[in-house]
Formats: sequence, C-alpha cells, structure tokens
Amino acid sequence: MTTELHPVVLRAMTWLDIDDVVAIEKDLFLDDPWTPELFWSELAQVPESREVMVAVINNAIVGYVSLRFVGSDGDVNTIAVHSDYQGQGVGKHMIAWLEATAITHGVTQLFLDVRSDNAPAMSMYVSRGYEQIDQRRNYYGTDVHAIVMRKRIAS
Repeated sequence: MTTELHPVVLRAMTWLDIDDVVAIEKDLFLDDPWTPELFWSELAQVPESREVMVAVINNAIVGYVSLRFVGSDGDVNTIAVHSDYQGQGVGKHMIAWLEATAITHGVTQLFLDVRSDNAPAMSMYVSRGYEQIDQRRNYYGTDVHAIVMRKRIAS
C-alpha cells in the first residue's frame, strides 16, 4: 500500500509553531539542537533581516527554513525536514522558496553550512547548483565538519 503525499504548503512561522519546530529539531540534531530561544530570536528579526517559514502537510508541520539577508548576501540559517518526510521533495520545495525569496530581497549569493555526514542534503544542494567553498573542521564534533556551500543567484 502506498501513501499519497499531500501537497506541501509553506507559510510564515509563528510563535505558536515553536514547540512543533523544536520537537523536529531535537529529533534530528541530538547533539546540538536549536533552542526555543533561538527560534524566538529568528522570528523577532522578521521582516528586517529574516524570512522564516514552516512546511505543512495535512495541517502538520513537517519542516522549517530560515533565510537571513544582509545586502547582497543571504544565509540559510536553518533548514530541516522531519525524518518521516525526508526524500519526498519537502527540502527541495523549501530551498526553491528560499532562493526565490532571497532574490526579492536583492540577494545575489546564498551561503549555507551542511554537516559532512549528511550526504543526502549535500547531494540535494549540489543538484541545485551549490558549490563547496570551504570547510570548518570538527565544527559539529570530532570528524564531523561543516561544509560551507555557496550558490550565486540572479537578482
């Protein structure tokens, strides 16, 4: 029996979403999850320098993404997809939104860090035109590096 994936809807994250988002965060990032306070801080900077969205399927939050923009540079501050929904296009949907939104803010290049042990995420980023430009050794712990990636986008 196959389960049909209902459409992903992106909407602005609200304060009321933080508990659901933190639950996903703790499930995915056991060693270094973002705290509720970090998400509160992200939301406090909307719309001056942030856009923060949640991905929703069947009224359930299944992912989240935060874009930080300053001048022509943008950063993917955080992006995550609930483990039950990974590999189903939710991340690609959020990245497409992020890139389009970055352009509306005058961003010409996006940066992100990805864990060196997260091959599926790195593969997705490479398929969307991101390139590795640096590495922060042992950033996430012994032998788990932060791979710094960049994508130049048209404004």
